[in-house]
Amino acid sequence: MRRIAGWLIAAAALAVQPAAAEQPERLDIFKGVKSVTVQTEDGPVEITRVMTDCALNKGWLQPLVPVEGAHPATEIEVLEALGDPDWVVVDMRTIEWRVKATIPGSIHIPYTEVAQRLDELGCARAGQGWDCAKARHVVAFCNGPVCPQSPTALRAMAREGFPPERMHYYRGGMQDWLALGLTTVEGAF
Repeated sequence: MRRIAGWLIAAAALAVQPAAAEQPERLDIFKGVKSVTVQTEDGPVEITRVMTDCALNKGWLQPLVPVEGAHPATEIEVLEALGDPDWVVVDMRTIEWRVKATIPGSIHIPYTEVAQRLDELGCARAGQGWDCAKARHVVAFCNGPVCPQSPTALRAMAREGFPPERMHYYRGGMQDWLALGLTTVEGAF
């Protein structure tokens, strides 16, 4: 009888263990790196990342300054920029994300198109390239700290001649904007 009871207890313990297929997918912390091990007083601890309800995508951690000379921006700078005609707040996500929710007053230039649309940011065509001497200050955002869309766009802008000192990167993006309960608009094109 004890043997059967032991088997039943073992079977019950296995039943509450999640199956391997139910384990959450491990996401990149850095591009191509899924874990970082740190030493603690109690021994090594492996830091990993999985998708959560508040995470908006599966990207990887982005640097605070994706282009040398660019400036990090917080919600304060975003709000100030929205009311300043010398500044423009740009949602650089794909349209599928923008229509769900975006920052009111932002414009939309997908990260894949920004290098061809610098005229919307105050640059002028100059032969094969761009003259960005009169460019507006740009606050770029996407889905948050792990979204590579706006950092990719900022690098493309710099490559095309946009001055990095006029680039401002809101790394928190929509993830932080939503977490803070700030107003959004839906269906914006």
